[in-house]
Amino acid sequence: MAGLGPGSLAGYWRFQRAVAKAQLAAWLPAERWVLVDISGPYASGSAQAAASGHCVIRALPALPAAAHPRAARTRPGTITPVVADPASLAFLSDGCADGVIAEDGALSRQLMTEDLAAEITRVLRPGGGLFACVDSLVLGMAILAEQHHWAHLTDLPHAEVVLIPWPDGTITRSFGAGQFRDLLTEAGLEVSWIRPRTVLSPSMVDHVLRREPGAISRLVEAELEAEQDGSAGVSPVESFGISLLATARKPPARRADPARRPTGRLG
Repeated sequence: MAGLGPGSLAGYWRFQRAVAKAQLAAWLPAERWVLVDISGPYASGSAQAAASGHCVIRALPALPAAAHPRAARTRPGTITPVVADPASLAFLSDGCADGVIAEDGALSRQLMTEDLAAEITRVLRPGGGLFACVDSLVLGMAILAEQHHWAHLTDLPHAEVVLIPWPDGTITRSFGAGQFRDLLTEAGLEVSWIRPRTVLSPSMVDHVLRREPGAISRLVEAELEAEQDGSAGVSPVESFGISLLATARKPPARRADPARRPTGRLG
C-alpha cells in the first residue's frame, strides 16, 4: 500500500510497534506458559514473551543463521526455533501449548485459514489462549483501490472470503470483525474481544510525532485507554483499523457427569 509503505508515515509504524508490544504484554500471563509463535520471521513477540519468562516454540519457514534456544537475561524464558510449514502445526501434539501467538498477519497469509485455525485449537490445552492479528477489510479495500480493481471492490460486501492480490503477486485474506469472529468460533474457540489494532489514524499519529517525537508514550497511553473503553462496552469503530486484533481461548474441558445410580426399576 503506497500510502502506508515503510518509506512513509515512519512515525506511525513506530507507534504501531509500541502499541503491539504493550498489547502483547497485557495478554501474557504472570505464570510461565509454553507458547507457540507462528507470526513469522519479522515479528518480535517471541523475544518479548521469552523475556517475560515464557518458553516459546517459534515456527519459522527457514531457520535463521546461528539460531538456538536463548535464555532471557532476567527470567528463565527460552525460544526454540523450529522449521515448519507455517500453514500446519502437525509437528505439535494435541493440547501441548498454553497459548498461541499469531501476530503480523499470520492468519491472513494462509488462504485456507480455517485449517490453520483448527490446528491452533488442536494444539491448545483446554483453557489455553490465542493472541492473533489479521488484515482488516479496510486494508484490503485500500489495496484493491490502489490497483484499480473496482469490480472486486463492488463485490466485496457480498463476499464470504475476501482474497487480496498484492502488487508483488502475493495473495492474502482480509477479514471484517464478524468474519474474524466466525473463523475463531467455528474452530472451537471462545472469543474474548476483537478490535482494531490501533484507533488513532496514521496521519494524525505521524503529524504529532513529526512535531514532537517524544510524544509516542502519550499516544500509546491514549490508544490503550481507547481499548479499555471498548472492553467496557464501547467498541471502537472497525473502519479505523488496517488490522484487527483478537484474543480467544479454548473452552475448559468439561467434567464427566456422575454415573446415574440404578433405580431398581425395569421398563
